[in-house]
Amino acid sequence: MAACVAVVGVLALMPVSAARAAAQPPWDTPGMAARDALFFYPRAQAQRLRAPGGSLAGCEQELIRTRSAPGPQPPVLAIVGASFTAGVGPGNPGQAWAVRLARNLHWDAVIDGVPGAGYVRPGVGRKGPAAAEIARVDLRKLDPALVIVQAGHDDIGVPASAERRRVAQAVAMIRAQAPQARIALLTVFPGRTNLAAARRTDQAIVTAGTAADRQAIIMDPLTGDWNFVRVRAGLHPTAAGDAWIAATVAGILREHGVFGQPGRDAGGTICDSGIPVPASPR
Repeated sequence: MAACVAVVGVLALMPVSAARAAAQPPWDTPGMAARDALFFYPRAQAQRLRAPGGSLAGCEQELIRTRSAPGPQPPVLAIVGASFTAGVGPGNPGQAWAVRLARNLHWDAVIDGVPGAGYVRPGVGRKGPAAAEIARVDLRKLDPALVIVQAGHDDIGVPASAERRRVAQAVAMIRAQAPQARIALLTVFPGRTNLAAARRTDQAIVTAGTAADRQAIIMDPLTGDWNFVRVRAGLHPTAAGDAWIAATVAGILREHGVFGQPGRDAGGTICDSGIPVPASPR
């Protein structure tokens, strides 16, 4: 398995010149930043060390190169997300639901998890939001069969209008860069939080996601009342909880016609950003 690290964060806090603004991605413009209120976590939480193993981009490019060889190749899965995808809970990205899902499917995969990231909030190291994570993955060359976005909890409290805009933007980016891919949205894990606010965020994601792509697969832990083993903090899963989430996601995918590769002797190649995180992050 290729385990790779790397992430680039972008969100402007200060006004910029017209020339610079023209070169900025849409989630990094002053107008968008001001309109969406620039939700972010304190810089102190961004002081994380990278895991060894090179860059996510380098791993992905090697995967793209090897997939150009003659012969049958497994489908490709791209996953971008927040702390659940990064492996917060068990404290090991290799035990996260995303890596487990890729292994269970026997697909190749590129996975980027940024704790604290949402569709609006940029998260640890300001390496999000989701649109920035999507931009880091070279979807055009990777040509994934499925793209999963796991986000929502960290946007609880964001105005619904801002959340809907950012969800629509993320889906549009995927649609433009990987027009053949199925899109799945893994929404709000509520934890011990204001359930009314969590429901508003969840509904904003579902409404905007299905409006942007009528074929989007919605996987909703909040309305589905997902019940898995969690660490003492009460939000993130243990290793067993991550295994339950991976199995549940795989089951929902099967219901929508997305299946693993039966009979493969070995799993696919997995590139994971592998951001090291503590077992009890916040």
